[in-house]
Amino acid sequence: MRSVLNLLNFFLGGFITSFSWLVVTLLTVVCIFTLPLTRSCWEITKLSFVPFGNEAIHVDLLRPENKNTLMNSGGTIVNVVWLILFGWWLCLSHISIGIAQCLTLIGIPTGIAHFKIAVIALWPVGRRVVSVEEAQIARENAARLQYGK
Repeated sequence: MRSVLNLLNFFLGGFITSFSWLVVTLLTVVCIFTLPLTRSCWEITKLSFVPFGNEAIHVDLLRPENKNTLMNSGGTIVNVVWLILFGWWLCLSHISIGIAQCLTLIGIPTGIAHFKIAVIALWPVGRRVVSVEEAQIARENAARLQYGK
């Protein structure tokens, strides 16, 4: 089912957002000062291309034992730069594609996926794209560490 939804997403306009993310990823490589953004761009490019069966999760949930306050602060600064340079228009592209997909009855699930990616597009640094199953395991492990159960 995930494969069918991913193909449907691609043909109903998801290729536009995937291509946009790929262009931004290449721009972050070309502009030297945006190199710290490249990993996050690539991760969200993967999510935009194949949104069903994958999920963007913060690295602190993936590896809670490696949580670092200094790195989180640096990530926040990089996210602000991201929001100013690229985030707002990528978010708008996901919202507009999501609305267009929701206008068709068959495109509602893919439109909802674009709305979820639009939120991530505003603040992507520090996120990794993993399978839904791996994300669930990471959340459970983080909860066990936090609550000691």
